[in-house]
Amino acid sequence: MSTDETTLYEQLGGKETIEKLVERFYHYMDTLPEVKDIRDQHAPDLTEARDKLVMFLTGWSGGPQIYIEKFGHPRLRMRHMPFKIGEKERDQWLYCMFKALEDVVSSEQLKSDLKKSFAHIADFMRNQAPQG
Repeated sequence: MSTDETTLYEQLGGKETIEKLVERFYHYMDTLPEVKDIRDQHAPDLTEARDKLVMFLTGWSGGPQIYIEKFGHPRLRMRHMPFKIGEKERDQWLYCMFKALEDVVSSEQLKSDLKKSFAHIADFMRNQAPQG
């Protein structure tokens, strides 16, 4: 089977790799002072956020649609509207995710593709006017 025929979920290594990625992502969010703004918008306990991100990324990458089965359509923008997401928050989120990708994903091509996808999604999530 060629790479073109495999899902992103399979290319990543399935649920185990997604769980590692999410764990590293929230580790960085929880420990890096330079992402305090975005961390402060999350609950003190990140367990629910971790679980939801694992479920979302599992389905988003072509694995089982466990997020949709439990919560319905992700409606990412709508679900994030209560949170202030401007360029700074977008960049802080991406900083954590990119660091997590560097830790967890070994394929440079896959990392590059994921960074592009996550940057597009994170930019779409902005709900604050650019500063300037």
